[in-house]
Amino acid sequence: MISSNDFRGGTSIELDGSVWRVVEFLHVKPGKGSAFVRTKLKNAQTGSVVEKTFRAGETVPQAILDKRNMQHTYKEGDQFVFMDMETYEEVRLNETQIGDRVKYLLEEMEVNVLFWNDQVIDVELPNTVSLEVIETDPGVKGDTATGGTKPAIVSTGAQINVPLFISIGERIKIDTREDKYLGRD
Repeated sequence: MISSNDFRGGTSIELDGSVWRVVEFLHVKPGKGSAFVRTKLKNAQTGSVVEKTFRAGETVPQAILDKRNMQHTYKEGDQFVFMDMETYEEVRLNETQIGDRVKYLLEEMEVNVLFWNDQVIDVELPNTVSLEVIETDPGVKGDTATGGTKPAIVSTGAQINVPLFISIGERIKIDTREDKYLGRD
């Protein structure tokens, strides 16, 4: 059990037979009446988001998640195959189970796969990835005075905004959590 006072971003709880992750939380202490915690929860299975209010100190079951280190070995049709690095067992996931982070997924990349009751809940990619720029407009000399950006497509097919001086063939670091350019690699 976990108290609503201990909610933090990313905390996993069980409500109505499914796993919810705390996206946002706000402890509110009104001048009159008892304190409460206003939260925004995201369903780990369906991705739906709801707002829910808990009384301060109210306890709810904490979801016990099993985190396994796995390697993306290959893609077969629309299935992504992951191998457990300890037991060498394979797990097949589709694009909807991985979510929008599939645009940064490379073969042989090690990821953390979260399970709840032997059901895949989430796939956590590394915070940063290094990818090659395969398509972007050429930068024009003297065009960097404003610090502008331009769209670029990287080797996995993802589109990201990069500074004007980045050209085709360069390797760049990308923050997978915020889809942001971090620098050259």
